[in-house]
Amino acid sequence: MKDQQDYKSLIPLIVKDKMPAHVAIIMDGNGRWANLHKTRRVNGHKAGVKVVREIVETAREINLKYLTVFAFSTENWRRSRYEVNYLLKLILDSLINEIDDLVKHGVNIRFIGTEEHLPPGYDIKVAENCSRSWHNSELYLNVAMNYGGRRELVEAIQAISAKAKEGIIKPAEITEEVISKHLYTAGMPDPDLVIRTSGEIRLSNYLIWQSTYSEFWFTETLWPDFTRAEFIQAILDYQERKRRFGKR
Repeated sequence: MKDQQDYKSLIPLIVKDKMPAHVAIIMDGNGRWANLHKTRRVNGHKAGVKVVREIVETAREINLKYLTVFAFSTENWRRSRYEVNYLLKLILDSLINEIDDLVKHGVNIRFIGTEEHLPPGYDIKVAENCSRSWHNSELYLNVAMNYGGRRELVEAIQAISAKAKEGIIKPAEITEEVISKHLYTAGMPDPDLVIRTSGEIRLSNYLIWQSTYSEFWFTETLWPDFTRAEFIQAILDYQERKRRFGKR
């Protein structure tokens, strides 16, 4: 309840003209949260899902247009089979459980990432549910699932190379814009602000092309303890910064 009061009081401080168009979040710290609470790691992931729901609701409330959350990386396959299977099921079940509410509230949800290594039919189930929201435009929610920035660039280069081989595009015509159009985030603005929880200060292969000029905001808070108020504090901090994009 206290967080509800705190974040409500912060919303009027947001300057509409300085609102970021796109916020990306590295949701880190579920495992450490579980260790601190002397419970299983999977319970940390379960607690983190509740926070995702709250942040999506808050994003809608402050009229954020694009939100991208890092749910599962291409490196996460190195974890125990039990934890990986739990995560895959948790992410899909959460989508199925939340899709009606997301559709009702104007959220357009898409999963971005590679299909490599996913269980048979997983991507089909994801698409079937997500597609119900694709007519919405209040908030564009991207779930980076089985995502890796390097893998994204490899797939983009492969697609462009295939077009060059077929004569559809000439090598000299390959520009930054062409590359951007072949990324998972094609058609979306690059993130203005990247938030990372848990005290780690690195990108971890997340949106490495798109975040070239992003502002970064780091917090020691573990993801399951991340609050709506802290989310808005990150946006308020962003609004105080001067973005030069290489200019003086």
